[in-house]
Amino acid sequence: MASPALDLNHALGQCARGDRAALRAIYDNEAPRMLGVAMRLLRRRALAEEAVHDTFLQVWRKADSFDPVRGDARSWLYAILRNRALNILRGETRTDLVEDFEPMGLVSDEENAEAVMLRLSDTGNLKRCLERLEPSRRQAITLAYIHGLTHGELAGRLGVPLGTIKSWIRRSLISLRECMA
Repeated sequence: MASPALDLNHALGQCARGDRAALRAIYDNEAPRMLGVAMRLLRRRALAEEAVHDTFLQVWRKADSFDPVRGDARSWLYAILRNRALNILRGETRTDLVEDFEPMGLVSDEENAEAVMLRLSDTGNLKRCLERLEPSRRQAITLAYIHGLTHGELAGRLGVPLGTIKSWIRRSLISLRECMA
């Protein structure tokens, strides 16, 4: 009888050739365990389920990049899961920052973020508060909340360390909240 790792190797090879049944077999074999790992990392079932779902989408798309010579199939699967969970955790921080804007009335069911920004800019309050920020911090806030860039994308685009970007965003949001109050 073949070991589970060899079965996974074969199933990933089949996935790379477009075999949906092979993906289903991997899912049936690994998803419950992957959900447990994701739960330990993310601590919320909905996020853990999202991580597992996204992992299997990635497996389907990237199965051809798996090389059994470089490592075990199970390790490859769980590395994808771990990376996805970490990305979700990073995104959670960003979501928390966005929620800071809700008390200021910047969230609307009818309008997208850009329309809200334009509407508030017309009244002058947000524009006045943004102008008080240093130009680099104002640029970071604009890129993050108008263009939707992540902290990592901001760091790359602005050529600033990730920790600095996170600090700029946090401090700028505090300044904006105080200014808008």
